[in-house]
Amino acid sequence: MKELLIGNHSIARGLYEGGLRFISGYPGTPSTEILEHAATFPDVECEWAPNEKVALEAVFGASLAGARAACTCKHVGQNVAADPLFTFSYTGVGGGAVICVADDPAMHSSQNEQDSRHYAIAAKLPMLEPSDSGEALAFAKAAFALSEQFDTPVLLRTCTRIAHSQSLVELGERQEVELKPYQKQSEKYVMMPAYAKGRHPVVEERMKALASFAEDCPFNRIEWGEKKIGIITSGTCYHYVKEVFGEKVSVLKLGLINPLPRELILTFSKEVERLIVIEELDGIIEAHCNCLGLFPEGKSLFSPIGELSQRAIRQALLEEVPPLHNAPALPARPPMMCSGCPHRGLFYVLSKHHLTVFGDIGCYTLGAVPPLSSLDTCLCMGASISSLHGCLKVRPEMAQQAVAVIGDSTFVHSGITSLIDMTYNQTNGTVIILDNAITGMTGHQPNPTTGYTIKGELSTQVDVEALCRSVGVSSIQVVDPYDLSACDHAIKKALGEEQVSVIILRRPCVLLKTVEKRPPLFVDTTSCKGCMRCMSMGCPSLSVKNGKAQIDATLCVGCKVCQQLCPFSAIIDEG
Repeated sequence: MKELLIGNHSIARGLYEGGLRFISGYPGTPSTEILEHAATFPDVECEWAPNEKVALEAVFGASLAGARAACTCKHVGQNVAADPLFTFSYTGVGGGAVICVADDPAMHSSQNEQDSRHYAIAAKLPMLEPSDSGEALAFAKAAFALSEQFDTPVLLRTCTRIAHSQSLVELGERQEVELKPYQKQSEKYVMMPAYAKGRHPVVEERMKALASFAEDCPFNRIEWGEKKIGIITSGTCYHYVKEVFGEKVSVLKLGLINPLPRELILTFSKEVERLIVIEELDGIIEAHCNCLGLFPEGKSLFSPIGELSQRAIRQALLEEVPPLHNAPALPARPPMMCSGCPHRGLFYVLSKHHLTVFGDIGCYTLGAVPPLSSLDTCLCMGASISSLHGCLKVRPEMAQQAVAVIGDSTFVHSGITSLIDMTYNQTNGTVIILDNAITGMTGHQPNPTTGYTIKGELSTQVDVEALCRSVGVSSIQVVDPYDLSACDHAIKKALGEEQVSVIILRRPCVLLKTVEKRPPLFVDTTSCKGCMRCMSMGCPSLSVKNGKAQIDATLCVGCKVCQQLCPFSAIIDEG
């Protein structure tokens, strides 16, 4: 049976068909849907972990116990999981282990561009890269057997275009794989120096065996066409090449991208007149070819920045600039927080007081854009608190004018240890936790503060206030972010403390189905003086017409934050 699936759903299906028993991860665009779709399959233990490091360590445990297991993350999540990743390479596996990592060229929803192939090379692990949804299923399924054959975790790399684009997929039956018997093997799994020294040679021999396997494996293939141009490529770039050239060029399509083959590339290069490497982001395949003495064209033609496309390839190699379709111009739609977002009031107050705000990863990062323009930094998950701590250690006088802002999911992910750093090392600072009862930016996934699991089952709910008290915070305030006066008072109070202060702004995301929607507000145009104070929040429900404020009733959720700003009581409950 065939279905039209996005790449992420195909990966989940491939893992399931391959005998997946346990999967863990942390939501991150563009990888999120893998775990969400895996949760729909029976006989699979599926969970959101607090962070990617925990997820991979749980996968190690499941593999050790003999199960086929997988974890999911985006490229920056792989950074968080790097610690267990490198040592997992040394220990090898019990049951097959697959690590699905999704890169985000062009940074559609990320704070950097990062090529995860470097992790495969550095950790000395095999990496597969599918080119479409069909291969995503096939490669994910095959990765378990590859993992067990070579006693290694296997990385499966995708990118945004593959993760979220659709193609036809041939569905198969699930392979029921028995748990492998657990055996105590301290020298294999206890990586203290004496045993780890013995595992490093095993890793090197494994890479040699994998390099030999790469020469004639089902993941790499040559597609002969005209031999004037030969192109080595992988991933989504393969389809760009085929769409531009068809059979007019010969193509070496690489699916196993670490380790790369030697003889296969040399054989291909001897048959073509002009050798070109087309790959997104860094020139990794090109560098490998250079080591073979081939020196193909690659990054001299294509930038290491952003995504490639059919248009970019046509322009670089055929010197043609295809005309763009004359679509009507669309109005600009800059990213912004939703109408009624509980974060908006806070950022208005922070902006009003001209505070230095150390930001974090989440919807609330949009507090950096006009008209709020509140955030001063955004580095990585959990960095807001530790960055504030470091700043205050060298500029303690800034404690009266600087705060850290972090979401509830991000706080559990990696903010807790940063808060411990502040209390343990006695920093006088203010931390604001935005508790909107969900992981918002990646599409409303539960987290340990919500009290239910990925499958909707009731679970332990982390008590954020109690947690903060347990790590040494005594000054804790809980405030409704829709109440601007209460927010203002709480921030002033916290900034005046001579200790670590935590403010928890608690109100669920307005887009949650469980949130009761309020009637929209209206503007009394006879009372409105056109002062535009209500516009200073940047709410998409508000606009100006004929010098007067107006509210779009189809967008307004009745949060009444704008009502608190109007000095003329022109924003009313009924029109």
